[in-house]
Amino acid sequence: MKISRLIGAAAILMLSVSMSACAQSNSPVIAPVTMDAGDLQGETVELVVGQVLNINTGDLAVDSYSGEVADTAVAEFVKGYEEGGATFNPGVKALADGSTEVVLSNSDGGIEDVTFTVQVGR
Repeated sequence: MKISRLIGAAAILMLSVSMSACAQSNSPVIAPVTMDAGDLQGETVELVVGQVLNINTGDLAVDSYSGEVADTAVAEFVKGYEEGGATFNPGVKALADGSTEVVLSNSDGGIEDVTFTVQVGR
């Protein structure tokens, strides 16, 4: 009887320790900012370091977009792609404090470049 109580107490102790370890996190989860490609022209998008601007491409292929970031120390363009039946939108990832211009282009003809600013803070 004492052994089963001891085993039960040990199991409860291990469960509570493992749950408290899961609850503690050194890095907060930062939700992406999602905007339509057509709504970005002339806009300033505010991000925090580590956050991503998720660019919704609508009916156009996600891999048809490319991006040029003026200051690659502040942000980087992430190309869109499809893999295993999943679609990943293009985006811009915030790397460091600062401000930079981004020019979004589409390889499908007849679509104007979209120029916007990314402002990164903490």
